[in-house]
Amino acid sequence: MYYRGSQFFIRPYVLEDADALSDLMVRNRELFDPFTPTRNESYYTAAEQRKNIELWTQAREADERYSFGIFAAATDQLIGDISLFEVARGPLQKCMLGYCLDMLHNGKGIVSEAVRVIVDFAFEEAGFHRIEAGVQPRNRGSIRVLEKAGFQREGLARKNVKIHGEWQDHYIYAILEEDIRRD
Repeated sequence: MYYRGSQFFIRPYVLEDADALSDLMVRNRELFDPFTPTRNESYYTAAEQRKNIELWTQAREADERYSFGIFAAATDQLIGDISLFEVARGPLQKCMLGYCLDMLHNGKGIVSEAVRVIVDFAFEEAGFHRIEAGVQPRNRGSIRVLEKAGFQREGLARKNVKIHGEWQDHYIYAILEEDIRRD
């Protein structure tokens, strides 16, 4: 199952992606670190990424999480990650969105387009009604990505996530299925 953009394709992870995923996280550790909860050193190993991919595959089958790699169309190189997680079904029908992109590919519109692709997947294939995303107020790039994709800022979750021992505020953004204009 592949989803294509103009410069990339998105597909669910397979075990053979573990080395590339580990490399992506190691190469971009300094970039990603200010925005992610503290990770232990084993997170950056291929062995740990294999475990994650196994868990994500099981979670996808159980309709609990949808994790995808973002791959450069020209080279098939893993350049990012995009995931729908914290799936809530029943009367909520919602999930959270998270993403990251290799620093060498920032500023090319890849994440903005990838978010639009994953939003289509979430509404059209996975059947969600609402997608939420949290973003630190200082993460202006991610705010632009969400707003370009049609997400609306709904408020501020004060001291929402503990990152490196400090509670961080997050703007809460959301998009509803009815917000997407279908022609």
